[in-house]
Amino acid sequence: MAPRHTFIKFCKGNLIRPMLRMEHQPLLRGSSSPCKLPSWTLFLAVCAVGIGGTFQYGYNVSIINAPTQHIHKFLNETWSSRYHKELNADLLTFLWSVIASIFSLGGLCGALIGGSMAIRLGRKGALLMNNVIAILASILMGISFPTGLFELLIAGRFLIGINSGVGLCVQPLYIGEFAPKHLRGGLAMGTSIFLTGGILTGQIIGLRELLGGEKHWPLLLSSSCIPALAQLLFLPWFPESPRYLLIDRGDELSCAKALKRFHGSSEYRRELEDIQRECFALEGEKPRKPWQLFTDPAVRWQLITVIVMTMGQQLSGINAIYFYATYVFEQAGIVAEKIPYVTLGTGVCECLTALSCGLLIDYVGRRCLIIGGYLLMTLWCTVLTFSLTYQELYSWVPYMSMMCVFAFILSFGLGPGGITNTLTAELFVQSSRPAAYMIAGTVSWISFFTVGMLFPFIVNGLKQYCFVVFLLECFFVAAFIFLIIPETKNKSFLEIKKEFNKLNFGRNARKKETELYERRQLQDEFLKVSA
Repeated sequence: MAPRHTFIKFCKGNLIRPMLRMEHQPLLRGSSSPCKLPSWTLFLAVCAVGIGGTFQYGYNVSIINAPTQHIHKFLNETWSSRYHKELNADLLTFLWSVIASIFSLGGLCGALIGGSMAIRLGRKGALLMNNVIAILASILMGISFPTGLFELLIAGRFLIGINSGVGLCVQPLYIGEFAPKHLRGGLAMGTSIFLTGGILTGQIIGLRELLGGEKHWPLLLSSSCIPALAQLLFLPWFPESPRYLLIDRGDELSCAKALKRFHGSSEYRRELEDIQRECFALEGEKPRKPWQLFTDPAVRWQLITVIVMTMGQQLSGINAIYFYATYVFEQAGIVAEKIPYVTLGTGVCECLTALSCGLLIDYVGRRCLIIGGYLLMTLWCTVLTFSLTYQELYSWVPYMSMMCVFAFILSFGLGPGGITNTLTAELFVQSSRPAAYMIAGTVSWISFFTVGMLFPFIVNGLKQYCFVVFLLECFFVAAFIFLIIPETKNKSFLEIKKEFNKLNFGRNARKKETELYERRQLQDEFLKVSA
């Protein structure tokens, strides 16, 4: 069926007619302003999505650190009982590296399949299916110790990596599509809030007094099933993404019902009208493949922006900060046994900044927060370079270094840590968004893996001067964002696309705007006929 005929068909439905009548009642439409706070349904939906999404990523990145020594002992004992000889140090290091890094490989695979799952199963369906992978991973990691098979631990880490990759791709996609545009930034920050919450929870649960001890580490690794089971219990109560239902499936009845659930019967019409405009502008375009975005001039600068922001987030120096944190705390006079508890402070910092960013993003705007975050990170990298260089010169310098660690984490959370995923959802229309998240996820995981491989060599070669590299990177990313990215606060996806047309087409942008205007005029004619 032709796209225009499809549009006429769903516009003639009884569900759409009340909204169409409001087209001729400007006073009625103007009298209701959008609610500044999310409804309970929206809030609980973000919680149900986040607990099995980015929470899993943060949790599983965090919990692997606590049982390191116990896993080394398990590998030695298993190897000795199996082959009746000691495991040499080099092979032990290799096996541990595989256990730790296979998570990144699984995340990369999850990012590559996450977009396809979101298209075929729906956003909600993809997240529900993803929990099956998490539960299977938990079982494999849990039985690895009693069975004496460290291969199951490797397989479990790979599967939980896939789960995290899919969650990082689909969760912001789902939230960005059901959130109203005036609350989209704050609700999309649920991605970062649950990620940092997962890191903090993993740090707490991983303490030796809880599940980080020698007897309980298999339970610690298998505890990933709890968030998965929670999402399987709560997420089915919430509807599918309204944009997916209407634009991808053409199901206007389910779309209207979903919007009523999310936004309430008095607010949903405004969002329905916005989805209709995007549907008409896409002219029935099907979801696109990642490689198609690289050859499309209409999304050239959006794609460049996402790649630069994603790489900038991973290469910003946040990993260097965590690497040096223990050394900085020791120099400040903190006893080694107490450092894990002080490290909890970094997790608390991340959670607080994610929450603060969620409250500020729809008031201050995306550009201000992310540019400010990168510039502050540039400042703290500069100060930290000097303080680490002159660490032993004055007694107060170690405390300056410790302050810089926390200040850098706060700046990261307020800027790139929170805004990057939100902007990825906003820069693309429905047909390109899943493919964009696949590309962003792939770049993120490759950058994460590359940093993990090269970072020890960078630190060994440059020592504290490695932060000079990071401060230059932060400054250049801030300059790129300042010059390229427009403010997206309170703008529809079509309005953001129009902003980027000026970069993508230059002089031809006016022609593209005229074509879009003519399409809207044609849409209005159809609406009047159907009314």
